[in-house]
This record gives sequence, structure tokens and C-alpha cells, in this order.
Amino acid sequence: MRIAVLANLKKNAPRWEGMPDDQWDDLDSPRTVEAIVEALRNGGHEAEFIEASIHPPYDVIERLRAYQPDLCFNIAESHFGDGRESQIPGILEMLRLPYTGSKVLTLALALDKPTTKRLLKYHGLPTPEFQVFEQADAPLGADLLDERGALCFPMFVKPSREGTSMGISAECIVRTVDELRAQLDKQLRLYQQPILVERYIEGREITVGMVGNLDPARDRRIAEGALADTLPVGLTFLPPMEIDLTYFAQSEDQLYTNRIKTEWAETFDIYLCPAQIDPALEHRLKVLAGNVFRVLDCKDVSRVDFRIDGQNGEPYILEINPLPGLNPDLSDLWLQARAAGWSYDRLINTIAELAAERQGIARREGAWARQ
Repeated sequence: MRIAVLANLKKNAPRWEGMPDDQWDDLDSPRTVEAIVEALRNGGHEAEFIEASIHPPYDVIERLRAYQPDLCFNIAESHFGDGRESQIPGILEMLRLPYTGSKVLTLALALDKPTTKRLLKYHGLPTPEFQVFEQADAPLGADLLDERGALCFPMFVKPSREGTSMGISAECIVRTVDELRAQLDKQLRLYQQPILVERYIEGREITVGMVGNLDPARDRRIAEGALADTLPVGLTFLPPMEIDLTYFAQSEDQLYTNRIKTEWAETFDIYLCPAQIDPALEHRLKVLAGNVFRVLDCKDVSRVDFRIDGQNGEPYILEINPLPGLNPDLSDLWLQARAAGWSYDRLINTIAELAAERQGIARREGAWARQ
């Protein structure tokens, strides 16, 4: 196949005075893009990187028309807008170009954490209680307060539409109404978007990666729209990974903060994969992850993040990432694939070939063609 690798490089992102220091931390590095292109070429494909921007000098639409790819390997985050991760897939659908990963609606929903949580609650999937704030002085919901008007439990405050733990620091755990108001005011001014406040789950942090696609033809429950209590047909679950946050008990209050991800990830051995958890809990996490994959209609690859309540051992879904990072050094999904015995080339080419099969691009006599 001829494959266009679409991404947004951090070095090419727009800049302005007063922007948050972590504004573009979810964008990719040349190292990631080069590794994906090399992996695809090692898999027998022709591959080329194209910066996923419509603006000069990048002009992604013109470059795609000139390159005429059989498939686009999409990891583009885009820059602005409530559903920015869905913008490039929307352009690709207008151009009738197939691409890897989840589609427009899924990417828009999953980027908005409150909307994702509402969908999870509707389906009875466990996620912490929450409230969304667009003003720092908005009334607090009755569920969050006790009879004295104090917070029922510690809360966690974070931007509703960001990745890579942007905005996350030890200050995000609040225990009083005054602390909550102050953190809301800070994040609303800094990130210019609704702020999510949810019950803080103190406990272990575990992530579950998946590659594959659900198969309604072989799994009747999926065809009927029912949640499963066993592993779904069509998904390969990578070994769960725990992020060991004990190193950061003081500085980060045992949170997987932006500072850890961007400054310290290579300094400390914090990634435990496979996670040392009870087989029954591992099975439950995979079942829950599979159900989240189905509820949001994910495609090809995704990763679900959990917190395990330290008091009762119950897992809570924090979020799903249908556009997981693919940094060849430290991305969560790659570390899980490596623990399963996969090479980086295998991970990248598996995602591409799953997308090709799903969209009717078939291998014929050593070549690929649309069916």
C-alpha cells in the first residue's frame, strides 16, 4: 500500500503570547513520525509523512491529492476546536480516503471527557461521579456536598478536552469548596474550556490497550447492542500496565501528571508491564475496556485508563483514548505491545492492516487494492 502518515508535529504548532506551557504537549515529535514511516516501509509499504494542516505551507488536502494514498495512517491531534481530533478524519471522509483508527464521531466524543462519562453512565459502566463547570462560581451539585455544605470527598479538577495530562498537577486534588473554586478559576482562565470535576479515586492507575475490531457476525451480544461479561470476539488485549506513582508521593501527590510524562518518564522506572494484579481483576478490566471500545464504536486500536479504588478494590474508568500515542520509546500502548512480545514494526503494521481489511483494501498477488 501507499500510506500517508498524518500527524501534527509540536515544532510546527502555532504560538501566541500567554499560551499555557503545556499547550502542545499532546502533539508528536519527529522521532515518532519517523519511526512509524520506517515501520510501514519495513512492512513492505510505501510511506510518507504529511503535516496534517490545511494552512500554507502544509496544505494537507493538496498534498494528499498529489500523493494519492491507498490508506492514511492517522495520528493527527489538530490544534483548535472542541472536536479537533476529528477534523482530519472529517477531511479524509470528504476526500473518500480510508484511514486508520476510529471515525469522526468517536474521536469527537472521546476528546470531550464529560460527554464520554455521560455515555458510560448511561450504559452502567463505572466512572467517578462528576460535574462540569463553565464558571468558577457555579452552584455545586447536591451529590457533591454533605448536609453541612462541605465536599463529600476529595475532588479532582481537570480540563475537559485535553490529553497528555495537560493541566494535571497535585493542585488538582481539592478537599474544600474554597480550593475547588480557586482551581476552577485558574483552569478556566488558562485553558478556555469547560472544566471537569470528578470524585478523586485514590489507588493504583492501570491502562489497558487493545488492537482489533469487534465482529458482530461472530459475537451475537455485539449485534444485539448488549454489554458483555466476557471478552469480546475480535479484540486482542495487550498486557495491562500499571503506572507506579510511588516515586512521586510528595511532589505529584501520586498523580500521573503532565510533568511526569514530559520531564521524568525516562528518569524513573515507573512502567510496570504486565501489571502485577489478580487474574480476576485483570479479566474484569479487559471486559470493561472491551465494553468501552464497543460503546464508543472504536476502530483498530484504543487504550482505556482506570483507577482501582484503594478502599474497596473497585475499578473506575477514567477515560478512553482512541488515538493513543505511538512514541517508539515511552508511549503506553507501545510498552504494552512490547510486553506481549511484539516488535514496534508489528504494532504499526497490525494497525494499518486492520484498517485496510475493515475498509475493503485487500492484498492481491503481493499488492493492495480496493475491493
